[in-house]
Amino acid sequence: MKTKLLIVLCLALGLAACGPRTGWTDAERRLITESDSVMRVLTVEDPADLVVLRTPADSLTPAMLRSPEYAALQAKLVRTVTDPSQDGVGIAGPQVGLSRRVIAVMRFDKWGDPFEVFPNIRITAFRGEREAGPEGCLSIPGRRGDVLRYQDIDIAYTSPKTLRDTAERILGFTAVIFQHECDHLDGVLFTDYLDSEPKQ
Repeated sequence: MKTKLLIVLCLALGLAACGPRTGWTDAERRLITESDSVMRVLTVEDPADLVVLRTPADSLTPAMLRSPEYAALQAKLVRTVTDPSQDGVGIAGPQVGLSRRVIAVMRFDKWGDPFEVFPNIRITAFRGEREAGPEGCLSIPGRRGDVLRYQDIDIAYTSPKTLRDTAERILGFTAVIFQHECDHLDGVLFTDYLDSEPKQ
């Protein structure tokens, strides 16, 4: 346990001190390769975890997207979020201790509700009015609340196959999941909205 805590602290301190990173660090490689198929989910209850959860994430380079570490990370993100101990609909890199712009999302807008992984994800457009809906978070156990989110958004991400930007329009509840997970990449938690939005 002390080793894991040390890795998380070193990773978080390294992020704050060094600026954008252009390749996998040794700590990141260990985090990806030394975990079993299910990674530990960081929570706000642990001060060291909270540092990572509040740190804006860095992008992934083309070389990183072609690496065996990224292939392993994709699989482990999906296994982690779908594990019965979690049973979530989305997860972001920072939630497993990796401050990189990558998320896994359950695609309720596609047949079979598959999970897909999106590197270098960003939301490029919001349309319509925000609607309130219930949210929770794997990193904030035991807390739920209504958050105002858009139901119609555009996303852009890097395709690992072509290494080019790819754009999609996302609607409905799936759009809400994307917004929640992309917030994690900027160090934002859904509870920030609960504390700041005016009561109706």
